[in-house]
Amino acid sequence: MRMAPAAALLLAVGAPALAQVQPAAPRLALPIACAIGRTCEVQNYVDRDPGPGARDYRCGGRTYDGHKGVDLRIPDMAAQRRGVDVLAAAPGRVARLRDGEPDISIRAPGAPTVAGKECGNAVVIDHGGGWETQYCHLARGSIRVAVGQTVSTGQPVGQVGLSGATEFPHLHFQVRGQGRIVDPFGSAAGGQCGLAAAAPLWTAAAGKTLAYRAGALLNAGFADAPVEMGGLEEGRVRPPTARSAMLVVYGRAIGLQKGDVLELALAAPDGRVLAQRRLAPLDRDKAQYMAYVGKTRSGAAWPRGLYRAQVRVRRAGRVVLQKDFAARL
Repeated sequence: MRMAPAAALLLAVGAPALAQVQPAAPRLALPIACAIGRTCEVQNYVDRDPGPGARDYRCGGRTYDGHKGVDLRIPDMAAQRRGVDVLAAAPGRVARLRDGEPDISIRAPGAPTVAGKECGNAVVIDHGGGWETQYCHLARGSIRVAVGQTVSTGQPVGQVGLSGATEFPHLHFQVRGQGRIVDPFGSAAGGQCGLAAAAPLWTAAAGKTLAYRAGALLNAGFADAPVEMGGLEEGRVRPPTARSAMLVVYGRAIGLQKGDVLELALAAPDGRVLAQRRLAPLDRDKAQYMAYVGKTRSGAAWPRGLYRAQVRVRRAGRVVLQKDFAARL
């Protein structure tokens, strides 16, 4: 599934070519109040390929053609409704902003056009020396700063939303130096794939938090019925009870590669495997992929106890992603 691009806010971004990191570049803290790997994940990186292809800063496929920022994704709309702050990545002055755009997926029936407003509700911060950061897809009415206001590192400027050209709640974070796109992760050392990035803009703490991952399990849990992508995105999956007609285990992974295999398993309190599923290898790379497995109740209620589940992804026969969890009925 190709994710919708997040385009520039208000003014043209400028030439798409990636600029070289300058000595005066700001040091960037994490621009979102979430925990990478637990309550949010990197969905897409900056596209480093100058041609029609797509390549992230580690020469992987965690991006798409022409993507100019870093997408930091939260699990679902339930998390969005609870509120996730977007933070100034470095000190500066608010140069431009936009508010008032609706929080609605571009795939929703009747969704309004976002032409010219692809970034949705957004804030641009001027850090001096020709450096700017841009924060896209903010929730309508959540912006807490004004044009001309001075902000400090970590100061909330708004909250994650679903405005502009997007299908899922996330922050599109973009960096510009001298009017040109800059990848805050730097570039592969010597231009060689697989080597650590040189000259990143992140602070040491942010860089450690944002260490490259070739994929992630964004959602995993129990449900009382088969799970659909729309319900999962809306955060409206119902948890099971002892009298639920079904007991279902689901998982959604992002950043999958061709050939990856998704596996799910459900075990009873006594250790018996109630249900398991191994999907066929993916026929192509997937920005996201969801699956579930379940069991129908045979008695008046599910036996009391702790039910255990596992979701994992195999790549070339090796487990690269795994989550184990449990629920007591």
